[in-house]
Amino acid sequence: MKNIVITGSNGLLGQTLVNLLLKEKQNYNVIGFSRGENRSGRNDFKYVSIDITDEEILVEKLREHSPDIIVNTAAMTNVDACEENKVACDKLNTDVVRHLKEYSEEKNTHLIHLSTDFIFDGENGPYKETDKPKPLNYYGLSKLKSENILTTSNIDYTILRTILVYGKVFDMTRSNIVLWVKKSLENKEQITIVNDQYRMPTYVVDLALACKLSIDTKTTGVFNISSNTLLSIYEIAKQVADVFNLDENLIKSISTTELNQKAIRPVKTGFNLTKTNKVLKFFPKSFKEDLQKFKEKLT
Repeated sequence: MKNIVITGSNGLLGQTLVNLLLKEKQNYNVIGFSRGENRSGRNDFKYVSIDITDEEILVEKLREHSPDIIVNTAAMTNVDACEENKVACDKLNTDVVRHLKEYSEEKNTHLIHLSTDFIFDGENGPYKETDKPKPLNYYGLSKLKSENILTTSNIDYTILRTILVYGKVFDMTRSNIVLWVKKSLENKEQITIVNDQYRMPTYVVDLALACKLSIDTKTTGVFNISSNTLLSIYEIAKQVADVFNLDENLIKSISTTELNQKAIRPVKTGFNLTKTNKVLKFFPKSFKEDLQKFKEKLT
């Protein structure tokens, strides 16, 4: 049985991964690390309420539970908030990874870490794992720094880069693009969506499956995880309307320049999934197919 610590176990990916691993209780002993109360709606795993940015407590709790594998899903992902509060951003997105790396070095632990398309400048997407990063905002920079901590280490690491993660879990503190569009249109609210940024959104269930594959096969290195179709964010919203039978006339398009966001966003990211198919044996679907699966899950 593998001891698995999931940091950020209260988050969207954290809860999804906890649920996935607990389907095979005979194979995994799951330990969730997160702030505050356990929000997963289940009590059949070990939950540790912890501020993982406190290095001393983090290391103490890791020693106590001696994981074979750590999956680090905790991050500060609000791009504008990272721009405004670089210290907090670095603390969670970079320093925590350094502490996890140091622990993993000492104990020979496999560390799985989540990263982002925002390490790229969006000039030449879709990107391969080997393309040269060039972040445009502080969030992207903090995630690139965390990647560099691992790629220059001698531990067993897996970096899963992902894009615009969506889905739903038991108790959520944050929304995501799909839920926001769906809820707005259900409430007959008009929304404006940017039409000149391009992404490949990721269904959280797929991302959790990719984490589980990395755990089970102990595959190391850097991998891209997303859906397989590049769409403008405006097209993404229209597909949400279509799949959930909502009024797409409520969606108005807007250009990035009109948005006036604090942090610069890359124009066109997206991933080349060849290595993911070949090495991880993971074959993502189109956004529309994933949306259909998500819709079935919701109903």
